[in-house]
Amino acid sequence: MDNCSNSVDLESQDMMKIIAGVDEAGRGPLAGPVVAAAVILPENHTIEGLRDSKKLSAKQRSKLFSIIHEHAIGIGVGQASVKTIDKTNIRAATLKAMQMALGNLPVKPDKALIDGHPLTNQIIPNEGIIRGDDQIDSIKAASIIAKVTRDRMMEEYARIFPEYGFEKHKGYGTEFHMDALMEYKATPIHRRSFKPVAKSMPTLGWLSDNRRIGWMGEKLAALYLKQKGLSVLEMNLNCPPYGEIDIIAKS
Repeated sequence: MDNCSNSVDLESQDMMKIIAGVDEAGRGPLAGPVVAAAVILPENHTIEGLRDSKKLSAKQRSKLFSIIHEHAIGIGVGQASVKTIDKTNIRAATLKAMQMALGNLPVKPDKALIDGHPLTNQIIPNEGIIRGDDQIDSIKAASIIAKVTRDRMMEEYARIFPEYGFEKHKGYGTEFHMDALMEYKATPIHRRSFKPVAKSMPTLGWLSDNRRIGWMGEKLAALYLKQKGLSVLEMNLNCPPYGEIDIIAKS
């Protein structure tokens, strides 16, 4: 479907159907994946405080994240990697993440309400809702699930790349982040198709001149462990008199 609406009554109009709300987090950052969530809420849910995730504090989002998981009929999450973002573009990657989120729902919905514009090439009938994360509870819930999920991913990346402050800005182009890009150059989790990152790609010569080949090697090793499903707990732990432990990770 390719229709788009400003209606706030779509959930009540489809009371006999299973409706999923879909939203994303992470279109604008310079680093990290884009994450989408699809949420199916009970018709008469009792969750209070649902809002667009951007209008909630981190503490409020975390609390609602748990409550949504307790009450939702179904939750699906999808993500598009930095590699996918750079290979296609951020819009295409976002749509892919949304499609994955719908596909990962444990219950197939009769219809999906998408924040913004509708999905194309989607089996499930869907409708785009302009500012849906301000109007539709299931979309509000999806925005919270997507945001908290992505934030936690970036907090884990921050353990691998503590120099960049990902735990604070979550990959957005803050002054601190831009300064870090200038000093340390881009990492493998940066989106090289974004201009500020493209200007900060490290070369082998730069890594050698700044004695950062070993430093980058440790980062790549930690990323490999993360891709294999391990959680990186800490990097470069000083343990006198025995020396330094490069990576601490657990399964």
